[in-house]
Parts: sequence; structure tokens; C-alpha cells
Amino acid sequence: MTERDVVERTDEPATAERLRADLRELGISPGDAVLVHSSLSAVGWVPGGAPAVVDALLDAVTASGTLAMPTHSTQLSDPADWERPPVPDDWFETIREAAPPFRPELTPTRGMGAVVDCFRAYPDVVRSDHPTTSFAAWGADADRVTADHAYDSPLGEASPLARLYDLDATVLRIGVDANTSLHLAEYRADYDGASERSGAPVLTDEGRRWITWEEPASEDDFREIEAAFEREGDVARGTVGLAESTLCRMRPLVDFAVEWMGENR
Repeated sequence: MTERDVVERTDEPATAERLRADLRELGISPGDAVLVHSSLSAVGWVPGGAPAVVDALLDAVTASGTLAMPTHSTQLSDPADWERPPVPDDWFETIREAAPPFRPELTPTRGMGAVVDCFRAYPDVVRSDHPTTSFAAWGADADRVTADHAYDSPLGEASPLARLYDLDATVLRIGVDANTSLHLAEYRADYDGASERSGAPVLTDEGRRWITWEEPASEDDFREIEAAFEREGDVARGTVGLAESTLCRMRPLVDFAVEWMGENR
């Protein structure tokens, strides 16, 4: 969607003040821990763009709360897994040898949206040290959320998702369907699922090196799980600017997904 398209579908600018009010109306309170997925274009035309959205989110949770976002950098993943777009097979080894290592303070996100890439550069935001599947966080528990992110647990028990679960965080989706928290359920559920090998370049005391790890292979049933949860669970719906948005607690959603996957996968 072009900026012209966004302007034409917006009746009045979505100011940071309006966004703060919308977030409050949806159910976000000072002191909350919130995992955010967002689309800037879905919000409508925002004076100041992504920083105004980030400001509204920070103001909503306040410094006594915690704001977190996935800051994934799939451009550093194994090129053998690339699909959008794929690259020739004979490029794989060159890419593995030449791609720069992940550096949390420098490495950009890929395909995560303008709000995420703006947020990761904000003062006092901390980013976890995973080369493809990092998270960034700000606020009272930012260090706890992002610490000790294990390479072989990108979305599992040694990841920020598990720490957010422990904090009884909520999951906020602004104009998107993505819900990273459900990947935690894939680590916890008891089902006969496949695993896949992943890799990325990292920076160690000895210099750059390419590492590999095993992780659960994700399946394409998250929307089905969410629809089933919403029929039974507590999901708040509203708008943030023009964006259709949802807010729900992470713990009951993940617990529901663990049971659902065990029964249906």
C-alpha cells in the first residue's frame, strides 16, 4: 500500500493522542507487559509516522510496564530455506560465508514493518541476542525479557516468549494476523511434529562463525487455533486508528494452543 493509498483511506489523521486513547479503550493499562504486532499502513495516516505510534504505545504501558516486539532478521537465516525470493543453490555457501554476523545494535529487521524497525532504535530499548529471531523490549522488565536468548530456542523456553508468558503479558495485534506467541505452544505441545535445521552467522570472542540448531517445524494452522480460542476465550476487539485490533492474555492463549495442538496435529 502506497502512502497515497493510506491518505485516501484516512478521514482524519491518526494522531498519537488519538492512538493512546484507542489503546486505553482496547484495554491496555499502565504497568502492563504487552507483545505487539503491527502494521503502520493499517492504522491510517499518522502525523510523524512510526515514531508517533511507538510513542503512543510507550505512553500506554508507561515505564512501569514492558513493551516488546519481535525484531526478526531472516536475511541472516540459511539461504537454503529462502522462498521470498529463493536464490540459486550455488549461492548458498557464498552467502553462509559472507553474510555479516548478527549485531543487536546494528542488524536491521526484515519484513517486520516500520513500527518494529523504529522501536528497536529507541532509547532504552534492549534487543535479545538471537541472529534470526530476536525480540526487543522497553520498560521495567526489558532486561529480563531479552536476557539469555538461546540460539537453539528461538521461540521456546529459553526465549523472550517464555519470559513474556511468565510476566502474564498480553498480545496486541494492530491491523495484522501475525501472532508470534503461538510458536511457544509448538515447543510445549505433545505431538509428533517434524523438526528443521536452521543456521545463521554470529559474532563470538573468536570472531564470526556460522552456527546451526534444530527447532520445531511450524505448521499453517495458527488462524484455526485463534478462531477456536476466540470462541471460548477472552479476546478484546477494537480499532487503533483505522486498524482492526485485538488484545488478549498470552497465558490462556498459549495454554489453549498447547492442548489444541496435542489433540489436532
